[in-house]
Amino acid sequence: MPIDKTDEQLLETIADLHGVPEGSFNIRKNGKLLARNSNTDIEIVSKKDKDGIDIIVKPGVKNKSVHIPVLLTVGDFHDTVYNDFFIGENADVTIIAGCGIHNATCADAEHDGIHTFYLKKNARVRYVERHYASGGGSGKKVFDPVTKIHLAEGAQFTLESTQLGGVTYTDRKTYATVGDRAQLIVKEKILTDAEEVAITDFKVRLTGRDSRADIVSRSVARGKSVQKFRSDLIGKNACFGHVECDGILLEGARIVSTPRIDAVDPEASLVHEAAVGKIAGEQLMKLMSLGLTEQEAEDAVIRGFLN
Repeated sequence: MPIDKTDEQLLETIADLHGVPEGSFNIRKNGKLLARNSNTDIEIVSKKDKDGIDIIVKPGVKNKSVHIPVLLTVGDFHDTVYNDFFIGENADVTIIAGCGIHNATCADAEHDGIHTFYLKKNARVRYVERHYASGGGSGKKVFDPVTKIHLAEGAQFTLESTQLGGVTYTDRKTYATVGDRAQLIVKEKILTDAEEVAITDFKVRLTGRDSRADIVSRSVARGKSVQKFRSDLIGKNACFGHVECDGILLEGARIVSTPRIDAVDPEASLVHEAAVGKIAGEQLMKLMSLGLTEQEAEDAVIRGFLN
């Protein structure tokens, strides 16, 4: 698998990879397959009608992982892939799907991953999605991912979404349908700076009886960056839904939170919480009294907030 130093740095940042991973993996670079491995538990197959792959996890598979990182290291490139995940009954897997862009040119680089998950009865997935960009060129680094989640009875899907540096623009859309006794858990972390723009849009339908959704977004906006958080939570049965959006605002940045909750069924219980503000002065003073500079104290507070 020929990779250079930039590839190694991106793979370490977005997928914690320090070499070829064990088990099933699919590594894509600049629109082409770089490396792939399948096994009897988890099969990866190229689509025939469009760019993308099918990831098929057999029923009952436990404690397995799949790595599907994507790298972009050129400018003037727009990469779109359609990946479908079929998770068998009672399976329990971790999927790491980071994407890294290194753009040192004056032309834009963009990756859009359209990911659709189908979880069978009592299946469990931990889905780790990390976005990162680097490179000193004036060209934009853009991510516009779409995640569609379909949860059958008793299934659980945990989405850990992280964007902590360098992304010029992102518009992240997540759609979920949650069945009987199924659960959606979202842990989102975003850091923007300069004139970066980050938009996240959740639309969750709690259709099953005793279904549940817990969505927590923590964000820090610096410089003149803009963040927009939108959520649409619909309870169509006896269910519980909770959305929490917390943001720290620094310098001339802006954070907008737009919640919508729709209790269609009288037994639906839906909650939304939102808070945006600056770092408390007493937090900085306490850390500075321990010998930290003001910038070091601010960075320490942000790290703790986003962990």
